[in-house]
Amino acid sequence: MKWKTRVTDLLGIQYPIVQGGLAHLAYAELAAAVSNAGGLGQVTAMSLNDPNQLVQEIRKTKAMTDKPFGVNFAIGQHGRPYEHMLEAAMKEEIAVVSVTGGNPAPFLEILKDTPVKKLVLVAAKRQAIKAEQLGADAVMVVGQEGGGHLGRDDIGTSVLIPQVVDSVKIPVIASGGFGDGRGLMAALALGAEGIEMGTRFIAVEECVHAHELYKNALVSGSEKDTVVIKRSIGAPARVISNNWTDKILEIEKENGGYEQLKNYISGEANQRYIHDGVQDGGFAWAGQVMGMIHDIPTTAELFKRIIGEAEAIRSKWAE
Repeated sequence: MKWKTRVTDLLGIQYPIVQGGLAHLAYAELAAAVSNAGGLGQVTAMSLNDPNQLVQEIRKTKAMTDKPFGVNFAIGQHGRPYEHMLEAAMKEEIAVVSVTGGNPAPFLEILKDTPVKKLVLVAAKRQAIKAEQLGADAVMVVGQEGGGHLGRDDIGTSVLIPQVVDSVKIPVIASGGFGDGRGLMAALALGAEGIEMGTRFIAVEECVHAHELYKNALVSGSEKDTVVIKRSIGAPARVISNNWTDKILEIEKENGGYEQLKNYISGEANQRYIHDGVQDGGFAWAGQVMGMIHDIPTTAELFKRIIGEAEAIRSKWAE
């Protein structure tokens, strides 16, 4: 079956599946594997130290795939400058960029009148409308089931997606709670033209930077094993529940501010868990979809499974 949507046309991909930015995890091995399987892989830019590292990662990805892939820019990391990183990616003639966190207006202004395809992650209808006005080519819309940073309104994906679809003319990519072919078909039925998956792509063989403890936690845990931290500082984000996140929530309950939280929510604390496997010495992003993750396949195997499930549903609907 063909999987032609405006998202596949826009991004030049076979299947309407986009890999999330995955801070400190989305590098060449994973990005190339997703693109080779027919989706859009992405390299995370702002987890790298400087433009030279980004250029090296982009070139490494190009050596591993001849398919389109994107570069994700998480621009909300405490005001860290991103312009030099974006310039480096543009010099490497990247076809697709995505932007998450922060105000995308200056970012999109830099890319104005360039052939680069621009994806913006949003968590509310008003943000999607604004992104379209600013020149986004598509919006990725995350519901409250998702992992990592979320919207402040606690709106579920199945309610949020149709509202955004009805509010913008550009393609919508659904995010938050997707991990199989049923989810892909559900997203299309809601009016989206593709899905973004983050958590599911951590538990694959090619996500080589994720510690086995992290992957196994995703496999063994359920949808009840996540909590939302950082609500008190206006940046809600979903993580795997552990002793470390209990400490974060305790500080928040006692009205502790950013200064009290910063050592607990830092990138270093994140990397202690996801890279080093220090389970109760840090935290790890994860969405509720972890309750649907039961193995650690290759990326190609995962795609084959997702598309097979989705095609079975399409065939049943056609009866």
